[in-house]
Amino acid sequence: MNLDQKLAKDYLDALKHQRRLSPATLGNYARALELLFSLLKNQEVKTLETSQIRRFIALLHSKGLAPRTLALVLSAWRGWFRWLVRHRGYGANPVLGIRAPKAAKPLPKALSVEQAERLLAAEDESSPWLQRDRAMFELLYSSGLRLAELVALDIGDGRLDIAQGEVTVTGKGSKTRTVPVGAKAREALAAWISARNGVAAPHEKALFVGARGKRISSGVVGSRLNAWARRRGLGARVHPHMLRHSFATHVLQSSQDLRAVQEMLGHASISTTQVYTHLDFQALAKVYDAAHPRARKK
Repeated sequence: MNLDQKLAKDYLDALKHQRRLSPATLGNYARALELLFSLLKNQEVKTLETSQIRRFIALLHSKGLAPRTLALVLSAWRGWFRWLVRHRGYGANPVLGIRAPKAAKPLPKALSVEQAERLLAAEDESSPWLQRDRAMFELLYSSGLRLAELVALDIGDGRLDIAQGEVTVTGKGSKTRTVPVGAKAREALAAWISARNGVAAPHEKALFVGARGKRISSGVVGSRLNAWARRRGLGARVHPHMLRHSFATHVLQSSQDLRAVQEMLGHASISTTQVYTHLDFQALAKVYDAAHPRARKK
């Protein structure tokens, strides 16, 4: 074990005993430092410069390491050099200011209009729990609510106005917004509210309740939706946020009004909403490939 490896061991021991990091985190840090030593070969750590760190990260990226992995590696290296500066008299931290490559943002998964229609197609729902499920899923798709916003809804507080066709919710950053509720969702909600009194616990304020009559949990909503989708033969796993994505995608495709979709989703920045323009472009690109005479493969 050379001096640099001994310093790395001292650092990991300090993390273990002073910061009490988990074994998994310590293992990640140890592997990141071993990776640095493999890149250094015989070079001493104290001679490292920022330009070399940048080259190392570029090399690792070219070998296929994901941006998130590179961010973890840089964090481990940065922490070690910070410790060397503070406790071993090193002059500078060569990792400061270096960032990992940005990871590509995955596009949100949305149902097609046909899949959404199949998911919410009318069936015999005499059970109050099926009426509740329909009301929840129709509202998620109709109004683009987040799961937490749906679960937090109370009955009789004026925030859900079926007659006016609107619901007021408080989302991220305590930001309140009012969004429309479509006709199908209003019908489903009216049916559920009529059945709710027979299954809700006394004095329970929640609009949607579970089997014990208390406010339904987010996990139950997700599992009920997934089971609902399987029964209708959708194949792919459907989760509550997918209905929010589907709402945004379908409204944008029909209206082309990005600002309106931003307001209804409650996004603080329109850049967050712009991801749905990529989904819309994908659909347009498929139409183009199928229809344009110079796009089709011979």
